[in-house]
Amino acid sequence: MLAFITTLRHPRNSADYGRVEALLRDTLASFVQQSSNDYVVIVVGNRRPAFALPERCVFVEVDFPPPSVHNGPRTGPAAVIWDKGTKTAIGLIAARDFAPDYVMAVDADDFVHRDVAAFVNARPGHDGWLVDQGWMYSRSRNAYRLRRKFYTRCGTSLIVRFDAFDVSPDLTVSSTQRQIFEAFGERFEHILEHGWALAWWQNHGLVMAPLPFPAAVYHVGHGENHCDNGLFGFARPYHTSLYDDFAISPLRTPRSRLWACFGLPALRPDLRLPRPAFLQPKSYLANYSPPASTVVPTQ
Repeated sequence: MLAFITTLRHPRNSADYGRVEALLRDTLASFVQQSSNDYVVIVVGNRRPAFALPERCVFVEVDFPPPSVHNGPRTGPAAVIWDKGTKTAIGLIAARDFAPDYVMAVDADDFVHRDVAAFVNARPGHDGWLVDQGWMYSRSRNAYRLRRKFYTRCGTSLIVRFDAFDVSPDLTVSSTQRQIFEAFGERFEHILEHGWALAWWQNHGLVMAPLPFPAAVYHVGHGENHCDNGLFGFARPYHTSLYDDFAISPLRTPRSRLWACFGLPALRPDLRLPRPAFLQPKSYLANYSPPASTVVPTQ
């Protein structure tokens, strides 16, 4: 069995929580469309969604405080890692009741290919897989583009053996964020945060094979992204294969799609300057103090 785990940000750290729930609903549609029914979806958040969850979907409610005093989605990486990491851990704890073989963390605004569960369940005994090719999708433009080394850009990119997480039997879904952090120790920031997860798993002996098809969609530019990644330049206009494979519905007329993909909107430049690798911090949490919590110890 494959367990999909997704987490919802704290309502305070969103621009529009109604939009957060709408994005989740669309993400769940890509799970419902799986060609294999041997999966479970675990959603972890501070507030139960206002809509009915689909079959094989379990909601786990937590009372964690907002990770940042900033109102809105751009809270900085440390707050994101703290909130998302502890909620992902709760998802792993809840997954124990279903005895999954594998786990895939999925951002609550992304999409997974309909054949992911079937592919994984047909290949027991592997350490895991990575999404080497995937799509970057802009709903506002109704456009998409293939991205290679997708796992370097998007958190919806790794499928790992459940037992590799080595979840402490002392942890429960009622555990505090502090208890979770201390139980995972130095692994917390590495295996629960996609930026460093692949290197961690590989350095600890796991062989992560690339999935042989574009297995995920990174949804950008919808107003609730943690970062400001967007789809710049010319791109493919919406095609029905996005619905067939990922349950993504069209939002524009064919003419307006062409304009968004090849007209003036496509000429908007990407003015962001990437941070050089040598300037990337080794730990975002070393000097982070969660609101209404004690200081996280330096790793």
